[in-house]
Amino acid sequence: MRSSRADDGLRYRAEIERAKPRLGHLGSTFVFLPATGSTNDVAMDRCTHGGVVVADEQTAGRGRRGHTWFSPPGAGLYVSVVLAPSTARVDPMRATALVTLAAGVALAEGIAAATGLAADVKWPNDLYVSRRKIGGILAERAAEGHVVLGYGINIAASAFPPELRDRATSLESELGREVDRVHVLVETLAALSRRYDDLLAGRFDAILDAWRARAPAAEGARVAWTTSEGMRSGTTAGIDDDGALLVRIDDRIERILAGEVAWL
Repeated sequence: MRSSRADDGLRYRAEIERAKPRLGHLGSTFVFLPATGSTNDVAMDRCTHGGVVVADEQTAGRGRRGHTWFSPPGAGLYVSVVLAPSTARVDPMRATALVTLAAGVALAEGIAAATGLAADVKWPNDLYVSRRKIGGILAERAAEGHVVLGYGINIAASAFPPELRDRATSLESELGREVDRVHVLVETLAALSRRYDDLLAGRFDAILDAWRARAPAAEGARVAWTTSEGMRSGTTAGIDDDGALLVRIDDRIERILAGEVAWL
């Protein structure tokens, strides 16, 4: 049986406090909201470095490029964390560029630690299980070199509309049992803390190698994207050291740094 929103808030706070030795920079402040428009907006307004915001429901959750992130109450994990990759000891610009990939690796590791379920990552910001989306990431620039990293993970099947059943899944759908959201939060934050330490220390190869190992679609998949010259398509050929997607078109390789990529 699901707990109440008030009980969830108390449990979140207690478990974050208990896990602090594992969270490093994260959890310096913790905000739980029964409902909010967007946890990223709250984090930008109310948190400093290391702050964590969790909501039971988002009424205006968003993904990349203005997409809506469906965030009904009690069905998913909706989290934002304030990071400062600009303080990295080695190449702060590269550390900032790799935040989303590092987060994807961390979330996959956290899901595995909490549930035993293996999730794949897909460039640039999605997590998949059984070829269906189970989570997503949104990194947004904030003041003073900070980045607000938002992530959503589908816990229950009600986390996504029924019409998306063929393209989305949830932890509980995959496992066939109830999943403790608080446990998933703690494990994803602990994994994110470790990968954030990698970013700050300049251990970029460790992040890139881990991402490549969890990204079966990064090589050999057909993709299409829009450019100023029109639609293009090609075959993925991995990522480069700055996290750009490499796509082979005939006898040349193109780098995709941002934009909407359709996986065919």
